[in-house]
Amino acid sequence: MLVLGRWARSVAPLMSRITAALFGGYALAALASVAAVALPISRSEAVLTGMLASFAVYAGAVVWVFAVRSAWRAWAGLLAAALPLGLAAWSVWAS
Repeated sequence: MLVLGRWARSVAPLMSRITAALFGGYALAALASVAAVALPISRSEAVLTGMLASFAVYAGAVVWVFAVRSAWRAWAGLLAAALPLGLAAWSVWAS
């Protein structure tokens, strides 16, 4: 039983980072894609810009998640990046 506890303590942060990279990165990329429509350019250019930027945002989020010291910082960084993008996306969704 003690071995299982040690294993869970060592694997849980890694699983949290993998979850943050997969789902948090996807959510961040989706918010960036929608937030790009709020840019002061034509709608078709904004959609293309958002689509292309989402690939860079997703890759950056994955790198960020595994570059920081702890899983808590990884989640906090994703949340900090998602707040302004969420506000910009909300302005698009509200209009």
